[in-house]
Amino acid sequence: MPSPKAGKRGSRRITINKEFRNIDDFIAEYVTNISATGAFIRSKNPLPIGTLVNLRFSVILDEIETIEGVGKIVRVEKSPERESGMGVVFIKLNSYSQKLIEKIFTYQPGRQD
Repeated sequence: MPSPKAGKRGSRRITINKEFRNIDDFIAEYVTNISATGAFIRSKNPLPIGTLVNLRFSVILDEIETIEGVGKIVRVEKSPERESGMGVVFIKLNSYSQKLIEKIFTYQPGRQD
C-alpha cells in the first residue's frame, strides 16, 4: 500500500533490473521478451498487480543499449509449469528509450540508419 509520503506521483515505485551486484541477482530477475507496449520480466518473486516500477534494462541491437522508464505490473505468472514473472506495461519511457523500442521492431542487423 502506498505511503502518504509517496510524493506527487501518488504511488511508490520499485526499481527492477537495477545494476546487478552478482550473477545470482541477474538470474533472479531479467526481461525475457519485449513488445511495443510492455515486457515480461522473469522473477522468482513477482510483484503484485498494480505496482509501479522503475525500469532499466539492456537490449542488444548493433550495440548494447539501455531502456529506461516507468512501468506498471498488469499480469503475474506463478506456476511450476511456466516461467514465473510479471507482465509490465510501459507507462512512461524517456524519448531515447521510446526510439529504441521502435527500432527493435524495424531492426535489421548491420544496417546503418
